[in-house]
Amino acid sequence: MAYVFPSDEWVVAYSDAINASSEYQAAAGEWDQGPVAMVCQARPDLGIDEDVGMWLDLHKGVCREAYVVDVEKARSAPYCISGPYDRWKQVIRGRLDPITAIMQGKFRMKGNLADLVRYVEASRCLVECACDVDTEFPDE
Repeated sequence: MAYVFPSDEWVVAYSDAINASSEYQAAAGEWDQGPVAMVCQARPDLGIDEDVGMWLDLHKGVCREAYVVDVEKARSAPYCISGPYDRWKQVIRGRLDPITAIMQGKFRMKGNLADLVRYVEASRCLVECACDVDTEFPDE
């Protein structure tokens, strides 16, 4: 079953993929820096009428909760990565590394970049988990 990005169903499927990944569990076993939020910017032409926040309560290799939140809540997370729909699509398709994209200014990030770099293997695993979700994009 394909899940439309961005949606609550997609975020839950992403959480399931994270929790099924032994590689992520090993790489993020020490992560106790708090939740990570993602913000996909609005694309009214695709039916994404406003920015969509996605909350991942990541803790010691487990995603304890995942759901869609409003943008203010997403921005309150210790780590929040924001970017346009097309960039998120590239990440989910495995064509763009989010850490590189942050450094190149393709995504904006709130939080300590050094922490994310320290957990670069966990970040790579999160991207692989996103790639594993059967994703349907509104423009396809």
